[in-house]
Amino acid sequence: MVRRVFLVGLVALSAGLLAWAGETPSAESVLDNIDKNMVVDSRSNTVRMSQVKNGRPREFVMQVFARGNDQSAIETLEPVRDKGIKYLRMSDELWIYTPSIERTQKISGHMLREGLQGTDVSYEDMMSSTKLREQYTAKVTGSEVVSGRTCWKLELAAKDESVTYAKRVSWVDGELWIPLKQELYALSGTLLKTWEMSDIQDFGGRKYPTKMVVSDKLQQGTSTTMILSNLQFGAGIDAETFTTGWLERK
Repeated sequence: MVRRVFLVGLVALSAGLLAWAGETPSAESVLDNIDKNMVVDSRSNTVRMSQVKNGRPREFVMQVFARGNDQSAIETLEPVRDKGIKYLRMSDELWIYTPSIERTQKISGHMLREGLQGTDVSYEDMMSSTKLREQYTAKVTGSEVVSGRTCWKLELAAKDESVTYAKRVSWVDGELWIPLKQELYALSGTLLKTWEMSDIQDFGGRKYPTKMVVSDKLQQGTSTTMILSNLQFGAGIDAETFTTGWLERK
């Protein structure tokens, strides 16, 4: 009897958490809150990327600089054999500099959707921070608990075919405004990737995830974990970093 009462109480508590105290927010306000928290004018950080593919681990360490929606630069620090490889994203164009052959290569279009260093994270995933509100229309379909946090569940549909992922399903923390879990789909409806965010820290009032796990659902046994450190928001970044001259600068 005691056990039954406990279970009934637990169900009631869960229902209360899911229902929340207030009204369901509009999808537009949720997107605005995500964009306000996750998209910044400028950011710099170090990222350690660890990929496990078919049981085989690979690891990279990179320095990242970002400014606005479509300007970003990345320099590879580790491993030694890849040290000095640089990436520069300006709008829809990407340049890659390889120091071993002292060559800069420009790529664009669908190539931006290829995996960075062969990981599950594409160049576009890593080097773009366009606001969701500008790319998607959305609707709130309910609320669920993810990693112990109550989240609004959203379905997002791309406004046009230029958007990388035609559909997203996101579970958004309703207090921190972080998409703790996302499913990313192709226009055909095929699930392409899942993206999870955790280890949230406070940066002067901004709550931001420092761990992200991306899994490519078109391949078996592969996932990439990104651990962010030395995060600085609104950091003063040398303007030359976002020029092609930076690529070959020692």
